[in-house]
Amino acid sequence: MKTLFFICILTLMPFSAYTQFNPQQNPDNQENYNPRMNLVKLNLTGLPLRNYAVQYERVLTKRISAAISYRNMPQGNLPLKSTILDIVGEDDTEAVDIVNNLKISNYAITPEIRFYVGKKGYGRGFYLAPFVRIAGYEASNFKFNYEDENGTTQSISLSGDVNSTTFGLLLGAQWSLSKHVLLDWWILGPHGGNGKGDLIGISTRELSQYEQQEIRDALEELDIPMIEKTVTVNSSGATMNTDGFWGGLRAGISIGIKF
Repeated sequence: MKTLFFICILTLMPFSAYTQFNPQQNPDNQENYNPRMNLVKLNLTGLPLRNYAVQYERVLTKRISAAISYRNMPQGNLPLKSTILDIVGEDDTEAVDIVNNLKISNYAITPEIRFYVGKKGYGRGFYLAPFVRIAGYEASNFKFNYEDENGTTQSISLSGDVNSTTFGLLLGAQWSLSKHVLLDWWILGPHGGNGKGDLIGISTRELSQYEQQEIRDALEELDIPMIEKTVTVNSSGATMNTDGFWGGLRAGISIGIKF
């Protein structure tokens, strides 16, 4: 379950450009600027992590715009799997087995309102954007080990999902690179709210009372900060319901077109 709280840290590369200033060609020149009201963008920094995110922004006034983003991660291995395995180390065989077998996926829908605080406006310059994120996360093939009454190691495969609604504030900056091309930098966007989920494991055979207790004790010992959990175990398997705080950070660089 802890793997559901894995946060990918994105390294943002600085961009620089040098051009000869020409008031007739500069896309940000105020006197000649013709605002493009529709902006469509692709998040570049999420691509190596199998996170595919697009955003549509509509400029409403010089200072205000509305935007909505959709992000999807298809089911697959953990992002940065090799790096995680290096951190875990070969000696922790149980953790290595979990990382190798675990499959995850997620999606998020994020509407926001942007307030541009600089002189340029119309979708350019620094902005503050309060937002709501509605997201769903799924994990499958989480192999959980326990011992039966004979001391033999047994396992049960767990699968689960978390659905969350969070609220946050994004600080960012957006520039015109040309008449129809733009760059959007999500500098930092912390968000928090509530998340509810279920982790379910179905046994391939009937569990004894001893095995049920072993599984129950192991699941109840899982320490998930700010999360309340309810564990139910019977002869067919186990269920852990979770309810509590859920949060994260938005960051990234997008490139897009305007029209």
